[in-house]
Amino acid sequence: MNRFALSVSQGIRRVTEAALGPWQTAVIRIGVSATWLLFLLRELPHRQELYGPDGPWSWDLAQQLTSENGAFTALLWFRGQFWFEIVYALALLSSLLLMLGWRTRTMSVIFMVGVLSLQNHSVFMGDGGDNVLHLMALYLVFTRCGRVWSLDARRARRVRAARARGERVPDRAGPVLWSVLGLSLIAVTAAGRMQGEWLVPTLLWVVWLAQALYWVVGRLARSVEPRGLLDVVADIVHNGALFVIMAQACIIYTTAGWYKIQGLRWEDGTAVYYPLHLQYFSPWPAFADQLSSSGTLVMLVTYGTVIVQVAFPFTLFNRRVKNVLLVAMMTEHAVIAVVLGLPFFSLAMISTDAVFLPTSFLHRLGDLAERGRSRLFQRGVRAVPADRHSPEGGGPAPVGRQPLS
Repeated sequence: MNRFALSVSQGIRRVTEAALGPWQTAVIRIGVSATWLLFLLRELPHRQELYGPDGPWSWDLAQQLTSENGAFTALLWFRGQFWFEIVYALALLSSLLLMLGWRTRTMSVIFMVGVLSLQNHSVFMGDGGDNVLHLMALYLVFTRCGRVWSLDARRARRVRAARARGERVPDRAGPVLWSVLGLSLIAVTAAGRMQGEWLVPTLLWVVWLAQALYWVVGRLARSVEPRGLLDVVADIVHNGALFVIMAQACIIYTTAGWYKIQGLRWEDGTAVYYPLHLQYFSPWPAFADQLSSSGTLVMLVTYGTVIVQVAFPFTLFNRRVKNVLLVAMMTEHAVIAVVLGLPFFSLAMISTDAVFLPTSFLHRLGDLAERGRSRLFQRGVRAVPADRHSPEGGGPAPVGRQPLS
């Protein structure tokens, strides 16, 4: 009984004392936002046909659909080409800034609004990858995904260094950004244009008020306890969202695997052969013909796909086996991106799978990237003589607790 109580107390302490998986959530943030950014850039010439008000799926059809299913989309707040271009541009900008990790809490909300607005406007334009992006955009709002590998983390290190020197560093961008978004939210709500069910509008208001509360407590509290309490709440929400992302990935693979088992073509080992010969999924017909020419290879890939998807959730308790299957699944998605011409679906799934990547591997990956950046910076310094009297200098400060960003 004492061991059980000790285990429970240790689990509660671990969940509440820090945001778990900062590197994993950073990889998810970068991967998901980069996937959506690349998709929007690729479809930039075709954006009118996909989501424009005068496209095949018109503004009136989208309004009729959302009135029936209660989906949220900002594209229906105003009618016209100008508003559509604004929403599309904000979707592009928020994806870029979220990938870089600038004001990640705010950018994650704008990113979510952009993803939901475009996808819910034209629901017949998506595929499985869009569904994954849809879910991850919602989950990222609840995470503290800018703790590492972000501009926010660099800003937090500089703020700590300045405070250690006794300097005061005012935050001007945060209050301005919060005020502009707050006024926009109030105006849209007061005008009665906030469509959709209660979830997304409520989430927008809760995040906006939470940012205000965090800023007020940080400015007015005389002790660190109130700010620390808010950090604990934010860590708990982050850890809960991280668990949901892991559960979602397991659900995706479990349902996909068990549905495949019920298919006759998956049972006889020939299912992989057919998508390789569909014109829509054959960007390299000669390569696909070569892969499908071997019946043994087709059978092994078919059965291997089912085995990996069904078995993966059960391997989470064994780290080594989990890592092996994780590499197999990521490799499978990379092959799908090339052979079947589904790069965005594969990128979305690989980004979701990153939640299971080992922390030690991500540390080594980060160290490798840091060494590469340092070498590149040193080459730049050699090319342009540095000012020895410049106040800038010193190595990077260690990553620590940063504001709710």
